[in-house]
Amino acid sequence: MFLNDSIGLAAAAGLPKPVTRSTPRRDGAIGTAHLLELREGLRSLYQLDDAYGGGDVLSLTIRHLRRVRRVINTSTYPDTLGRQLQLLAGETAEHCAWLAYDADKQDIARQYWGEALTIATMLRDDSLEILVLAGLSLQASFEGRPRDGYDLARAAQGRAAHYGSPMLQSLVGVREVRALSLMGDQKAANRALAQSMRLVERDSGRPSPEWAAFHGPAELDYCQGLHYMEIGHYPAAVNFVKAAIARQDSAYGRNRALYRMTLASGLVKAGEVDEGAAYAVESLEHLEEVESGRAMRKLSEVRDLLSTVDAASTQQAAAQLTEYAHTKGAA
Repeated sequence: MFLNDSIGLAAAAGLPKPVTRSTPRRDGAIGTAHLLELREGLRSLYQLDDAYGGGDVLSLTIRHLRRVRRVINTSTYPDTLGRQLQLLAGETAEHCAWLAYDADKQDIARQYWGEALTIATMLRDDSLEILVLAGLSLQASFEGRPRDGYDLARAAQGRAAHYGSPMLQSLVGVREVRALSLMGDQKAANRALAQSMRLVERDSGRPSPEWAAFHGPAELDYCQGLHYMEIGHYPAAVNFVKAAIARQDSAYGRNRALYRMTLASGLVKAGEVDEGAAYAVESLEHLEEVESGRAMRKLSEVRDLLSTVDAASTQQAAAQLTEYAHTKGAA
């Protein structure tokens, strides 16, 4: 039933249709076709998250994880297939964590990241372990624990170097940059950012895992924009976030909405208050298409900035943002 639901969602979103559903044998045995079916379900959930954010996709992904667990615990299969099923359970648990993080449900995110890390350790799977550590790093920085974020990013970087994918090392480097920026270590952040940019330009090395497909020039521009925000270089931050929006693929609707609210914040901080206010109101249409707690946090930040400006136009914009936040059930 879940897979049929996810096929319908995928079709509605213009996403690739998962493989045809397979039926277990009477003895409960399953084969490769069942694994491929489950993996296609997770792939569709990745794409739905990219397009619409973590809020609405989280419950679907939790249900998918329950299905994978049920198959693991009630079916028969060879050891080689069992390992792949366990890995899929870890990847699905990690995606539950990511979606909870994006929905700003941090305790739930920690729970699922813990489960994913346990599976990664049990299987000794570098890719999954890097994915979990990089996510925990981002969460730590988001929650105001940049030192933890840095240590987690360095742990992930050590494993990424062993994995041998320059693109993956660049992605983890961005997590390191974020933590260093929040720690106020501008020189180290600049060095880490420059290294991440160089790594993206490499053609050699092992291909990055499928889950890292989102990383590229747009992500690096956004990272640099956030770095300049932290050190108070707001005009430069605005330019880089604008570049990130221009480069971001339209399939990543949640990121585009998040970037737009970040740009509105940067414009206000750069002294372009009227432009920032107008841009924030204009971006509500984009925000309406996604369900992301992180994006809503950015909206609240812009609203609070505008509320401090004693001008009729900005106060009106702040009121519109407040009204929108209330309709979404946000503070």
